[in-house]
Amino acid sequence: MNTHTTNLIRRILRTIILSRYTRLLVVVPLVVLMAHTTALSQLLPVNLGTAGNYVILAKTGVSTTGTTAVTGNIGLSPAAASFITGFSLIADATDVFATSSLVTGKVYASDYSTPTPTNLTTAIGDMETAYTDAAGRTPTPSGAFLNVGAGEIGGQTLVPGLYKWTTGVTISTDVTLSGGANDVWIFQIAGNLSEANGVKVLIGSAQAKNIFWQVAGQVTIGTTADFKGVILCQTLIALNSGATLEGRALAQTAVTLDANAVTDPGVATGIASVVAPNGFALSQNYPNPFNPSTTIRYSLEKAGMVSLKVYNVIGQEVATLVNGLQQAGSYSVPFNTKEGKTSLASGVYFYRLDAGSFISIKKMILMK
Repeated sequence: MNTHTTNLIRRILRTIILSRYTRLLVVVPLVVLMAHTTALSQLLPVNLGTAGNYVILAKTGVSTTGTTAVTGNIGLSPAAASFITGFSLIADATDVFATSSLVTGKVYASDYSTPTPTNLTTAIGDMETAYTDAAGRTPTPSGAFLNVGAGEIGGQTLVPGLYKWTTGVTISTDVTLSGGANDVWIFQIAGNLSEANGVKVLIGSAQAKNIFWQVAGQVTIGTTADFKGVILCQTLIALNSGATLEGRALAQTAVTLDANAVTDPGVATGIASVVAPNGFALSQNYPNPFNPSTTIRYSLEKAGMVSLKVYNVIGQEVATLVNGLQQAGSYSVPFNTKEGKTSLASGVYFYRLDAGSFISIKKMILMK
C-alpha cells in the first residue's frame, strides 16, 4: 500500500482513538457492547442492483402458455431472444428491446442491439451477487429462525427476520408474514420451495419488495396459488396454471409460466434505484460492529476499474474483495472474516474503495 494511503489511515485512526466513541469501546462492559450491536441488527433488504429493473430475469429461457399478464420488464441472458417463447414478441425499430401484448413493459435479450447485451450481463451479475448476499446473511446477536416447522411452514405466522432451512420448504396451507411496511424477511432454503395449489402467502401491511426467498433448488408455485416476494433461485422457477406472483422471478436457469399474473413489487425499502447512479459513493458497512460477516455497499457512476480492499489499523492489507472492471450501478459485497487463510482478531479495520479518481475509506469494527 502506498505512503499516502498509510498516512491517511493513520490520521483517521488517531481521530478515532481520541473520540468518545472509541474510548467507550475500550471501557464499556462487553454486555453493553452486545446490546448496542443488537440495536443495529435489523435486517437490511437484499440489494438487487440492476437486476431490480426486471420482474422476470433468467439465463437460459423464459416461456409461457395461456394468457399470461406480466407487469414489468423481462430479461434473458446469455440465451438469445429465440428462447423467450409464447410471448409473440414484436421487435422495436431500434432493435434494443421487444414488446408483447402479454407484457406491460419491455422484453430484452442478449442478442438485441447495444446497450442491451451489456446491460443484461450486468443485471445477471447483480442477480448472482444478490443471491450470494442473501445466502450469506448470518444470524445477528438476536439470532435467526432455524428449520421452522421442519420445512413445512403452512399455517405458520412468521415475524420479520432471517430464516434458514437445511432442507426444502413446503407451503401446504396459507402462511402469514406478520409485520410492517418497512420490515424485511430473508428466507434461506437449501433445497426446493413448493407452494401447494390454491395456497396463499398473506402479507398484510408488509410489502412484497421487502421479502426475499433465496432458494438453492427449484421453485414451484402451485395452480391458482398466490405468492409474494422476490425469488432468487439457483435453478428453475415454475408457476403453474393460474398462479399469481407479486414480486420478482430471478432465476439462474429458466422461468416457466402458464396463464399467470406477475407484478413488479417496486424497489425494496432502503435501496435506491440503480438504473443510473448520480455519483460514486461508499456506504457504511452493515451490520457494524459485526461478527463474523458484514456487507459493504457502493455505487459507481460509470464503468471502470474498481478495487475494494480491507486493511488493519497499521495499514496492512488483510482482504481483497473486488479487483477488476465493473459497470455503472450499485453493488453489495459480503465480507466474511471466517473465509480466507488469515483469522482476523477483534478490533478496528478500514475498507477502501478505489474507482478511477474516486477514493473513499471507512472504518468498521469486528467484535468477537
